[in-house]
Amino acid sequence: MKILGGILGAMVVVALLAGPAWAQTSVPRYGETDNAKTPSEIAAEKEAEKAYKRSLGNIPEQKGTDPWGTMRSDSAPPKAAAKAPPAKPKAKSADGAAK
Repeated sequence: MKILGGILGAMVVVALLAGPAWAQTSVPRYGETDNAKTPSEIAAEKEAEKAYKRSLGNIPEQKGTDPWGTMRSDSAPPKAAAKAPPAKPKAKSADGAAK
């Protein structure tokens, strides 16, 4: 009886593992053409595409973000002033140093 139970148990395990693999037999193979769509499927796809495009129109325009904005103080100089090179001191001439 033990042998019969072991064989029966092994068959059940094999059947449980083979079930999901057998369910994948309807996967299209390379080179096969798709089945023709019904007019209702075509209409449903067109309606879904229209709804998608309408939903894209509801998204507001995004403003440019400043990731370092929270790190800057409010009293920071404007960008144009920050880019200006510092004023160089005038060099003294030899005549002015002798006097």
